[in-house]
Amino acid sequence: MNKSLDDFVADLHTRGFKLDDEAIGFIYFGKKFTGAGDQLIKMAIEATLKCQKRFDSSFYMSVLEELSGKDWKNKNEMTEHLKAKGMAI
Repeated sequence: MNKSLDDFVADLHTRGFKLDDEAIGFIYFGKKFTGAGDQLIKMAIEATLKCQKRFDSSFYMSVLEELSGKDWKNKNEMTEHLKAKGMAI
């Protein structure tokens, strides 16, 4: 089952990635700004945390903008695209 964005953020918290209110607000700002769906937002968060080892709002927006506007079939396709762009995820 696909987790909602709220559940995903809560799950991150239980795994030790405690995002503050500012970061969570920025995540939802990015979602509204790009019109992206939850799966794409979750991928951008995951890529940000894996590459930066913390939530970096400008990096998150870069990843989100890179992934937005394309028709992705699944998470693996997004991951391969980001790796092809040089991200170590």
